[in-house]
Amino acid sequence: MHAPVWDPQQYLRHSGHRARPFHDLLQRIPDPPARGRPARIADLGCGPGNVTALLAERWPGAHITGYDNSPEMLRRAAAHAGPTPGGGRIDFRPADAAGWVPDEPQDLIVSNATLQWVPGHTGSFAAWTGALTPGGTFAFQVPGNFAAPSHTLLRELCADARWRDRLGPRTARPAAVREPSDYLAVLTGLGCESDVWETTYLHLLEGADPVLDWVKGTALRPVLTALEDDPDAREEFLGQYRDLLRAAYPPGPHGTVFPFRRVFAVARKPATDQQEV
Repeated sequence: MHAPVWDPQQYLRHSGHRARPFHDLLQRIPDPPARGRPARIADLGCGPGNVTALLAERWPGAHITGYDNSPEMLRRAAAHAGPTPGGGRIDFRPADAAGWVPDEPQDLIVSNATLQWVPGHTGSFAAWTGALTPGGTFAFQVPGNFAAPSHTLLRELCADARWRDRLGPRTARPAAVREPSDYLAVLTGLGCESDVWETTYLHLLEGADPVLDWVKGTALRPVLTALEDDPDAREEFLGQYRDLLRAAYPPGPHGTVFPFRRVFAVARKPATDQQEV
């Protein structure tokens, strides 16, 4: 399966709704431990850099590095790079979350809506939490809506006889997201003080076919990438999927309600330096 080509402009079309879970996550993250130096923060899967900028607003003196494996996203994120008004700075580097290992101690590692693309990502938690400074934090949020119609209908359509030879393997991957209890078990097993929870947002979307417009920026990327050289097939697929979504998410008098479950975790490493005698 080819890696999906990302479209930052499409992704940001629903940036207000997409950023809300990150705001909620950010409120639960404790301040990095004071070290007499700028806090070191990693944003793993930074995308177009809009949430990286939110990290700089929260910790204006920090040195924040955003990592992503999409050249398109990194080009868009570059607009946020440079010194910050609080004396810190933001920079960006190419990296794949599937194999990323911190090359220096981190006070905070954050990942926003990225780990769902990384099968077996809990296997990296030991390396990531191990790279935290004492009292540092690893925090993330991931979609938990793979059983929602937006995803089940997409998988079923890709498995249809018309599409399965071209698309079936691209979307039939098992969901990489684990249940909240699994994340709690892994993180506490690593010795972290952990807070894990889930929230279902009821996004009220406006415009024509807004759920289709939403998934064009995320779940549909592998399909759109696979069909990019065949515009007629692309439009045929989108038309079929659009009709399915219209039935599953009918518009109401005030817009289209799009329920979206998210899973959150905040894991803090023990401040072992404070426990020494």
